[in-house]
Amino acid sequence: PPTELKIVGEDGEELEAGLPGEICMKSVSAGRSYFRDEGATQNAWRDGWLYTGDIGYLDADGYLYLVDRKKDLIIVGGHNVSAPEVEAALLDHPRVAEAAVVGLDHPVMGEVPRAFVVCRGEAATPPEELQAFLEERLVSYKVPRTYTFMEELPRNALGKVLKRELRGQGASA
Repeated sequence: PPTELKIVGEDGEELEAGLPGEICMKSVSAGRSYFRDEGATQNAWRDGWLYTGDIGYLDADGYLYLVDRKKDLIIVGGHNVSAPEVEAALLDHPRVAEAAVVGLDHPVMGEVPRAFVVCRGEAATPPEELQAFLEERLVSYKVPRTYTFMEELPRNALGKVLKRELRGQGASA
């Protein structure tokens, strides 16, 4: 208190306990804005609620659980795919040193997963090998449709992978 939380679905309607959606918060403190970016401010603040861009859920006792970032959520034919889940599965492969997964625009499915992979050693792991490996671990709509092999993933000064740069590499399937 005095902060209120709610979880909303894609339609903006409040969700029941246990269902994941976007975390929204409201506080008696003064609202904030993005510096010189009115569009971003209007997108983040609606009817006094801050739409955080985080995905989470509230349990029956009102405890908040963070699940993902909205930008890291890939919507494949109506199914939610968590990029970190696919990345973790890729990292289980012995020849994968690093991985990042982003949504690639698709004319029918909306988006499909695209993987950016840094391999251990000199040679890239064949995409077919990664595909078969992931098909054993993930449901089919979570398996990346394309693989891009890189020497290193783009990172900011703090070492975080710059997924916005990866999203710009090949806008659609």
